Amino acid sequence: MTKKSTYPAWVFDNSAISDPLGHGERAVQFLRRLRHPASTATKRAFQLAPWQERIVRRIYGPRNADGSRIVKTVFLMIPRGNRKTSLAAALALLHLLGPEKLPAGQIIFAASDREQAGIGFREAAEIVRQDKRLEAVTRIYDAHNAPKTIKSNLDGSTLKAVSSDGRAQHGTTPTFLLADEIHVWKGRDLWEALQSGMAKRSGGLTVIATTAGRGNEGLAAETYAYARGAALGQIDNPEFLPILFEPEPGDDWDDEAVWHRVNPGLAHGFPDLEGLRSLARKAKDSPTERYAFEQFNLNRWLGNSRDPLFDFGTYDARQLHDDEEDLEQLPCWLGVDLSRSGDLTAIVAAFQHPDGQVTLRPTFFVPGEELKARADRDRVPYLRWRDEGLIRICPGPIIDEEMVEDEIRDLCARYDVREIAFDPHLATRMMQRLYDDGLPAVAVRQAPLTMGAAGADLERIVNGKLVRHDGHPILRHHLASVVAVRTDTGLVKMHKGAKTDHIDGAVAAAMAVYRLSLGQSNLSAYNDPDMSLFTF
Repeated sequence: MTKKSTYPAWVFDNSAISDPLGHGERAVQFLRRLRHPASTATKRAFQLAPWQERIVRRIYGPRNADGSRIVKTVFLMIPRGNRKTSLAAALALLHLLGPEKLPAGQIIFAASDREQAGIGFREAAEIVRQDKRLEAVTRIYDAHNAPKTIKSNLDGSTLKAVSSDGRAQHGTTPTFLLADEIHVWKGRDLWEALQSGMAKRSGGLTVIATTAGRGNEGLAAETYAYARGAALGQIDNPEFLPILFEPEPGDDWDDEAVWHRVNPGLAHGFPDLEGLRSLARKAKDSPTERYAFEQFNLNRWLGNSRDPLFDFGTYDARQLHDDEEDLEQLPCWLGVDLSRSGDLTAIVAAFQHPDGQVTLRPTFFVPGEELKARADRDRVPYLRWRDEGLIRICPGPIIDEEMVEDEIRDLCARYDVREIAFDPHLATRMMQRLYDDGLPAVAVRQAPLTMGAAGADLERIVNGKLVRHDGHPILRHHLASVVAVRTDTGLVKMHKGAKTDHIDGAVAAAMAVYRLSLGQSNLSAYNDPDMSLFTF
């Protein structure tokens, strides 16, 4: 059976691309007649590489029976340096002044901030300025503190750069939308406003042009997941065109053949090969540089963290099925990360297998009051997780400690729980009650030495292919949100990268695995100065 791939082989295989009405050919000829200030061709002609031409023909050639364009949305994910901004700017002019223009059309460059939105706009404006014929039929407004606009004198169509404030775009009816680098967009307001406007008028086209992002929640991750599904044939939507230049699972990041495969411009001199080699040399000695190289130069989608602790290719491959009856026979350690006020609380059970593998099973709690607002703030789908039974909802604005304690007692009744690890700072009363009832509550203080060792133990089982899990999305999200700082002694300090991130599940998992590891090594609890059996 042939292994399915997201790779867009059609870009290179010279297969036939339908163009019954000649729209693909007209689009290509228009782009070739443009001029670009950085072009090395005669008269600075816009240089359209063969792979770019194939993409243009695939977007504009195929037509429905009524002559309308089939493709409505393009997801182009490609590494830095492959001139996606130049191509997007040329496509915008195709809709502003070329054969794809619509009367009074609205062409929009949208980005996370004003500076990023201005990059594509300036590219388009410079292309216009290179040709006196185009200058004669347009007017460019690009004052520093004013909306950036190119207006067509032919039919009143406009090209505008917009950013961030989605509410200001609810009155628009875009006919062409460039959504630039959506992996750094904050929230959904801008996207939802522009897409709702796009639906008001037929013939529109959305081009999402981005490098890879990080994480598995939010607008960019969800759109990427949809694009992957379409590329793999799991989603049948001919209106959505996925073009994903990304490594295959297991590809070696240091293999130059992989670089060429995911950077189609390399064959034509962009990006610079020597520049990539220089970045790769730095990446060999720095995990942070390596992850940046994989994300931006190889287009590999990674976890949320800027300095990830865990290898998520390895983690995702360890999603394995464990029968409940099997887990009941294994020794189990619980890690409990209680929350302040309205934060999440996490319980993670770590089950020790005879061969050294560790199964992680999490339980999460979140206050139910203003859950939608909390989901918007944290940029995670709490309501969907609630409906899917992945998170426990506590009534009111804070975590119900009684619900958490009841769950711990249930876990102890069901499994062979050897220890329940707490940070005593927030858990004194709960630990006392559990201890009085004969349950093995232990204090694991959040001191650098203890939690450094705990983080290292969790990293060891995840990256060492010893972890087993059921694919729980919240646990993965919390692991992916960990930012790692390493001390000179090799210990790991885990913290979150952004204020709205959550790593509660990662902290609870680290405490459970840490106590499991001490039990496995037969190290006495009394040898650990930052841990104590819970006594008064």
